Amino acid sequence: MNRSRSEKTRNQQVLFRPIGIIHTPFKELSGMPIQPKSGKGVRGTIEIFNEYERGLDDLEGFSHLILLFLFHRSVGYQMKVVPYLDTGERGLFSTRAPKRPNPIGMSVVRLDRVEGGTVYIQDLDILDGTPLLDIKPFVPEFSAETDIRTGWLEKVRKRAGKKKSDGRFTQ
Repeated sequence: MNRSRSEKTRNQQVLFRPIGIIHTPFKELSGMPIQPKSGKGVRGTIEIFNEYERGLDDLEGFSHLILLFLFHRSVGYQMKVVPYLDTGERGLFSTRAPKRPNPIGMSVVRLDRVEGGTVYIQDLDILDGTPLLDIKPFVPEFSAETDIRTGWLEKVRKRAGKKKSDGRFTQ
């Protein structure tokens, strides 16, 4: 890559606006699950802000969602960490530790239902009041999970490997 372009990108500020707030039973970091699998059966909701509510159309056909969120209580980071499931230091980017240069979290959760601007979810490992950055449907052909419903994509998902971007989302 051209060095001047790389420097411009490095110094570029990136801004995100939350699309909603995640509500869970976890009011404190201490004692909460470290991954969705260890939060199996834990229920919560997502309050989607009004201007994004129409984006929830067609979501109910999916069984699982990928949530991207801000680790809003995370401060600072180190390039070497001792992860929860280990006793030795590891490179930050080989872990899912929440203290990161860009404190963005990701969880795959089970979708129960959508009612208006409220999304009911379960299998949570997320702190109450967490700002939600994005929701994406979980599709097994795009990942390694099994027993997943893919809603309206059921009949067309196998073509995803052959489809190329046509630029419709760049404007």
